[in-house]
Amino acid sequence: MTRSVYLSTVEPGCGKVIFSLGLIELALRQTSRVGFFRPVIQAPEAGKRDEDIDLILRHFGLPQAYEDSYAWHLQELQERLGSHDEGEVIERIIERYKALESRCDFVLIEGTDFLSHLSALELDLNALVARNLSTPMLLVGNAHGRTSRESVDAIHISVDAHEEKSCPVIGVVLNKADPSQLDEIKHALVQEFAGSDKLVGVFPFDRLLEAPSVREVAGQLGAKILFGRERMDCMVGSYLVGAMHLQNLLSWLESDQLVLTPGDRADVLLGVIEADRSANYPRLAGLVLTSGIQPDAEMFQLIEGLRESFPILTVDDDTYTVASRLEHIRAGIKPEDQEKIQRALGLFDRYVDHDEIVRRFSTLSATGMTPRMFTYTLVQQARANRRHIVLPEGDEPRILKAAADLVERDVVRLTLLGKRESIAKALREHGIALDLSRVELIDPAASPELERYAQTYFEMRQHKGMTLDTARDCLLDGAYFGTMMVHQGHADGMVSGAVHTTQHTIRPALQFIKTRPGFSIVSSVFFMCLEDGVVVYGDCAVNPDPTAQELAEIAISSADTARIFGIEPKVALLSYSTGDSGVGEEVDKVREAARLAQAMRPEMALEGPIQYDAAVDAGVAALKMPGSAVAGHATVFVFPDLNTGNNTYKAVQRETGAIAIGPILQGLRKPVNDLSRGCTVDDIINTVVITAIQAQQTLS
Repeated sequence: MTRSVYLSTVEPGCGKVIFSLGLIELALRQTSRVGFFRPVIQAPEAGKRDEDIDLILRHFGLPQAYEDSYAWHLQELQERLGSHDEGEVIERIIERYKALESRCDFVLIEGTDFLSHLSALELDLNALVARNLSTPMLLVGNAHGRTSRESVDAIHISVDAHEEKSCPVIGVVLNKADPSQLDEIKHALVQEFAGSDKLVGVFPFDRLLEAPSVREVAGQLGAKILFGRERMDCMVGSYLVGAMHLQNLLSWLESDQLVLTPGDRADVLLGVIEADRSANYPRLAGLVLTSGIQPDAEMFQLIEGLRESFPILTVDDDTYTVASRLEHIRAGIKPEDQEKIQRALGLFDRYVDHDEIVRRFSTLSATGMTPRMFTYTLVQQARANRRHIVLPEGDEPRILKAAADLVERDVVRLTLLGKRESIAKALREHGIALDLSRVELIDPAASPELERYAQTYFEMRQHKGMTLDTARDCLLDGAYFGTMMVHQGHADGMVSGAVHTTQHTIRPALQFIKTRPGFSIVSSVFFMCLEDGVVVYGDCAVNPDPTAQELAEIAISSADTARIFGIEPKVALLSYSTGDSGVGEEVDKVREAARLAQAMRPEMALEGPIQYDAAVDAGVAALKMPGSAVAGHATVFVFPDLNTGNNTYKAVQRETGAIAIGPILQGLRKPVNDLSRGCTVDDIINTVVITAIQAQQTLS
């Protein structure tokens, strides 16, 4: 069985890290036992690590030490290869690789970078290593600036060279192709390798993946940062030398541009800052002041007083020298470059046949619902029938970053609530690449629906003393307006709470949407993505001390939620005793809840009361509750109260590194979900995707 694949390039600059990210992501959707290995790396500067190893280990959280992830520094090999000491070279590589392989179901091996003076030997070296590790190769070529014929010929020559060295090549990919030539190049590649049973693929050139951040530019130029540290992670799409008069310079400005100008050009300095702030000009990456000239004290004071941050760097070299050096800036993908990482993974998702790769890499057979498989399946499920989700906190930077990712991957339709100017300003200030033409923007105060929504709210709540003016005022709030959109069928679901409390999200949902028939309460669950699978915890966010009847409803709602998301519900109602062994008010409540839930859903696999260890450990279950279909195999855990549930989920999350997705609200007629105020961008994305899937079920 294939336990690994060797990813190698045919020349420098092929962009193989996209494929390293994509293949590791794909592998983690099938098994959590995944490793990453580089036989040979460049010797990094003191205190630094190999960029690709650091990226993969940190982004995916792979449980392997950095030192276990490679065998040699390339410079160390000079003496060995010069003395033809090939045996020692291969022996260490095999030893290091086998140690990692023993702990993994799949290992991605990434070849050398072709960046040293030994690059002429690197093809032979990669082929030698792959052959000795009995690992098939996936070759990545570079189509940038080439015709389809030139691109295909170059990679075919490399395939022949590897196969002549008895090194099997199972697939070829051409990266950085002109987007307008994708079909032509793909057709030529398929024709070239027809009958060979090789995987073939073509990826388009993505300018932003090639772009350095302002921080990278500053580091490689040795520049001093004067202003704008908050925007140093913005991407630099192009460069412009600002040597002309300001009125002429303005017409040359482009989005994500870094402007160079001598430090004594105060007119260009102020003009570029104002252009960046202006809605009539593109958002810029920043400004580099050359020749070692910095703004004087008065200019410093003026710039420091600006409300919006703008990156301004200063370097000692003259403008011509700096412009020349910028042409050689290297832009990698670092663990903190989340926008780049998501773009790379999005490209991989769109242009790779996942099923075919899994078929070829035979050990990538599913071993259960791994966390990566769970989140991937959610995205695919949401994308299959796109729903319309409203996000009330439209100018919150995390919301906008999540929206950019969701739009890029075409997962849902989105409406952002808020003033267009505020949203556009937030995008500019935080360097977020969201195309506003691909989302709907609604300012509740200016919406033509406001009066109709207010009338509806007034009619629903006038028996509680609601007036029309009060209703109108309430609907100026995004959570109320968004919930009314869902109630009226103008959106399929809502996600809120990044900057508001849980009650702020739930209150309008209870007033407008109300609970499902047969249910009296709204409750919540967390999807706990553990190393060996995904389970459901409820209720950890909403109900402080549910009654037995409410606990039974939570159990049923949690089981229904689990089933919607592909988890077979085996429900454990948790307590401090198992079965009939304990007495007391709290355990009696859980026992009664189990009885009520079983009466409501006789077919449901359920046990309670049961202790946590008996619910998850088959050995303990055999002693405490032998013969149970749930004990030792529970997938849905219902806690007796909020104190227990909230503390347990947080303890498991912190101590095991589990991903906790939620809280996900359940029991409403239509989906509304709450975010933690400390939520990450990934939390928001996951919650929107889950809300979309809930909406699919509601509307089916």
